[in-house]
Amino acid sequence: MKAPSRLRLAHTPTPLLEPRGLDRWLGGARLFVKHDDMTGGATAGNKVRKLEYLLADAVARKATTVITCGGLQSNHARATAICARQLGLNSVLLLRTKDSEQPLSSFAPVGNLLLGRLVGADIRLISPEQYRSRNEAMAEVAREVTAQGGVPYVIPEGGSNALGSLGYVRAMKEIQRQLEVGLAGGEPFDLVVHACGSGGTAAGVVVGAATYGVARAARAMAVCDNSEYFLNVVGPLVAELKTVFGFDQTLPVVIDDSAKGPAYAVASPEQQERIVAVARASSLLLDPVYTGKAFLGLLDMAGRGELAGKRVLFLHTGGLPGLLADGPVFASALG
Repeated sequence: MKAPSRLRLAHTPTPLLEPRGLDRWLGGARLFVKHDDMTGGATAGNKVRKLEYLLADAVARKATTVITCGGLQSNHARATAICARQLGLNSVLLLRTKDSEQPLSSFAPVGNLLLGRLVGADIRLISPEQYRSRNEAMAEVAREVTAQGGVPYVIPEGGSNALGSLGYVRAMKEIQRQLEVGLAGGEPFDLVVHACGSGGTAAGVVVGAATYGVARAARAMAVCDNSEYFLNVVGPLVAELKTVFGFDQTLPVVIDDSAKGPAYAVASPEQQERIVAVARASSLLLDPVYTGKAFLGLLDMAGRGELAGKRVLFLHTGGLPGLLADGPVFASALG
C-alpha cells in the first residue's frame, strides 16, 4: 500500500546516549537512553511522533478542529493542542479530573494545562466516570463541531491507534540508522524498555524493533491498569499494523505492571525518592507519571539480576511539563 502521509513535527533524530552515574544500580547491565524527551520544545515527548501521522491525516481530510482526551496534565493533549495550533487547527481537549464540576479558572495554570491554555485549546473538564465513555464523549463533540459547520478529527487517547503507532515503528528505524553509524556500540540491544500508558508506543516498538533489528526483546512498563488490560489493547494494534500497513515481523508483547505505583499519575514516596536519587546521580530527569515508573521498573529488573551483561535501551518518552507541575509532590523527597 501507499505509505501514509507524515508531517515533520518532531526534532529528529533524537540523541542516543549512555548516562553516567548509574552503574551501582544497573546490576552489570550497560544502559543507553533514547532521548525522545528532546523531540521538540513545548511539544517534546513521544506523542509528537504519533501526531506526525495523525495530524497529516487530519490535514488531508481538511479538518478544522482536532478532538482528543487525557488526564488534567496530559502530555498527549498538550502536544496535540500545540501542534494543531501550529497547523492552523482548533483543538478541543476533554481532560479528566475528580473536580470536573469546578470551573477551569479554579485550576492552577501550570504544566501541560498551562501550555494548552496558552495556545487557546477549548478545554472541557470531565469526571473519571465520564472518562470511561471517552470515545462517546469525543464523538459527541465531533457532532457539535459538524453542526457548527466545522470538520472534526478525533484522535484517541494517547494517539494510540495503528496510524499513530507508526510513529514508533519509524522511531525504531531511526535507531537502526544510529546503530549503523556506530552509536551505542553499533550492536542491537538485548532489551528495550519504555512506559506504557495507552499502548500505541508499545505496538510501534515491538513491530519496529523486530522489523529493523533494533532489539531482541521489549518490555512495556504499565503506568496504570494492568498487564491483561494492555495486552488486550496492544495486541489488536500490532495485528492492525501487520494487516493494514504490511509489516510481518514483531517481538512478543510483554507488559510489566510491577512498577505502576498506587495509581495513574500517583507515585509512591519510595518512587519519588528514587526519581530524585536518579536525577542527582546522573541528571536524568524522570516524571512521576510515566518515565519515572518505567525507569524504576528497569532498575528493579537490574536489582533482581535479570539484566546482567545485557545491553539495555531505555526509551525516554518525556513528561517535563507535568513534572514541573508536580513540585509540591516532591517536597519531602527533595530533603
